[in-house]
Amino acid sequence: MFEEIGTTTEGDLIVNVGPQHPATHGVLHLVITLNGETIKKVEPHLGYIHRSIEKMCESLSYRQFIYVTSRMDYLSSHINNNACALCVEKGLQVEIPERAKVIRVLVDELTRIASHELWWGAMAMDLGAFTPFFHAFRERENINDIMEETCGARLTMNYIVPGGVMMDIHPNFQKRVKNFIALYKSKVDEYNEMLTGNIIFQNRMKGVGILSKEDAISFGCTGPVARGSGVSCDIRKLYPYEVYDKVQFDEITETGCDSLARYLVRLREINESVKIIEQLIDNIPEGDFQAKTKAVLKLPKGEFYQRVETARGEFGVYIVSEGGTTPYRIKFRSPGFSNLSALDHMARGSKLGDLVAMMGTLDLVIPDIDR
Repeated sequence: MFEEIGTTTEGDLIVNVGPQHPATHGVLHLVITLNGETIKKVEPHLGYIHRSIEKMCESLSYRQFIYVTSRMDYLSSHINNNACALCVEKGLQVEIPERAKVIRVLVDELTRIASHELWWGAMAMDLGAFTPFFHAFRERENINDIMEETCGARLTMNYIVPGGVMMDIHPNFQKRVKNFIALYKSKVDEYNEMLTGNIIFQNRMKGVGILSKEDAISFGCTGPVARGSGVSCDIRKLYPYEVYDKVQFDEITETGCDSLARYLVRLREINESVKIIEQLIDNIPEGDFQAKTKAVLKLPKGEFYQRVETARGEFGVYIVSEGGTTPYRIKFRSPGFSNLSALDHMARGSKLGDLVAMMGTLDLVIPDIDR
């Protein structure tokens, strides 16, 4: 037996996982200390895709910097853009049209579903189940097609602007969204049949990567990672923005505190996003899709902060303005950074083979962490 988890002793093995490794979902480098197959310590090494995004934003206008955030958590592109636009609008004290608010929420929730779909397929593939990956992409492709028809892009959208959205929705938007909802509802039972109810999958997930409620709060975890430990932290409920205070949906929490709990939260969250879309899709108000704003925006001198709920948790935008046309300072609070900080705590004492399951339920997007 080794002396203490986390203390390196003679005979320990140091293993490098990444930065080029499919299960890290990006250029994440983990230095793992092992005693046999038991994990004693996990040290994440970051910075392989750091692009100084926050510094770049200080030389971009308030219309331009928003779209750099699409390249951070590229699976929550719309939602990141929405947070930036809301922060700028807070500084300008601009009230955007109701039509724009509803469109924003619709594309945000479609983005959340698409992100969770990709996560579900990749999570299954990490654990050795290949088929779910294709099933997940079958539904996700429909969302990508809707996005492409609406704003011309499938991943980094650049659709939300200060004051509303860049252009009105496509005439086919409502019909295609309703068709997608019908398709998803007809396929959702396959997800549970293929993966959730699979005894091998359950054995790989139950009791693996324990993160207590207190520890989740201590590490600053948000999103499904925290809600899988029973933490109520959905920004859409706690600090409603856009029209989230006008729609009915549940905040999904689980008390299992393990990898299976985090898995179930994300799967159930898709159903809540579907519920939100169903309430709004036939009730998009008429009117303008964008408020009238000046071509060149100047925020008054001060500090402004806005938080939103992305597919991975709380994303925050903090702007310091000196009254000019560009931010004096800007800081992004990305959910992946805090969620990753809990990996070492979750992994210590576990077997190396369980590490992939833990990482999968953190749903890491590395450019979001490195920025």
